[in-house]
Amino acid sequence: MSGHIIETVTFRPMEGVSQEEFLKAAEHATAFMTARPGFLRRRLSCDENGMWIEHVEWASMADAKAAAAEIGKDEHARAFLSAIDGPTVKITHSLLKVTVG
Repeated sequence: MSGHIIETVTFRPMEGVSQEEFLKAAEHATAFMTARPGFLRRRLSCDENGMWIEHVEWASMADAKAAAAEIGKDEHARAFLSAIDGPTVKITHSLLKVTVG
């Protein structure tokens, strides 16, 4: 058991935001995340219905919460956040139990 935290966020992009625009904004937000203490990895995927799923692995819950408190202040991350349809966002945190690969 690693004790790491998996932050899972599901959401839909704002109406009218192209996938290309969305992915560019997501890429810019990566700079914010990778600079945060405790950041380990990020994965972003999309299902066949247009629902996006983001998994961010943090070293601790404190690291995850600190990043959440600061993300809206970062210029590039704000562009990513503004491309997301807020009411569709669901965030959960879970304790990582098994890693393979």
